[in-house]
Amino acid sequence: MSNKDRKERGPEEEPRAEEKVEEPQGSPVDPASVQEPPPAEDAREETPLAEEPAREEELARLREELETVRRERDEYLDALRRLKAEFENSRKRMERETQRIREAAAERLVAELLPVLDNLDRALEAEGDIREGVRATRDQLTDVLTREGLTPIASDGQHFDPSVHEAVMSQPSEEHEEGTIIQTFERGYMFNGRPIRPAKVVVAT
Repeated sequence: MSNKDRKERGPEEEPRAEEKVEEPQGSPVDPASVQEPPPAEDAREETPLAEEPAREEELARLREELETVRRERDEYLDALRRLKAEFENSRKRMERETQRIREAAAERLVAELLPVLDNLDRALEAEGDIREGVRATRDQLTDVLTREGLTPIASDGQHFDPSVHEAVMSQPSEEHEEGTIIQTFERGYMFNGRPIRPAKVVVAT
């Protein structure tokens, strides 16, 4: 091209050296434009599919353990029900046996007291002084009660014992030591070694 032609075209028509030519999309010249293909669905699902058998095995094991626990629970509940029924039956048997023993003991005592009642009836029917008859009847009654375990509590002249004596009053006394029982208002009794009624007494001070 001649200098004349360059002058006629002008400076604006000259090609610019810094101007870049656009590369087509996806061209090897533009690495940023090259996109990696999305991962295949099979690759994404590969890990869950691999874990599925292990999960099923774990669930089966848990179901088996749960069934075992349920069986043990049912066995324990059944054993507890049987034990409760046996305990209730045993309690009822003991109550019936205790009641039977009490009735038998009361029947025996009443049978032993009937002769005492007969003697009292005879004493009331007798003429004259009945004191001897009453005394004999009292001795008979005392003998029956003694065989059953009743014993009188010693009081007169004894040292006061609050476990078997009840002081209804105190009285100064020069003849007795302080705390000595000088009079008995009402005799006390023990039954089979246990006090069932304290003796009511007067105590010296």
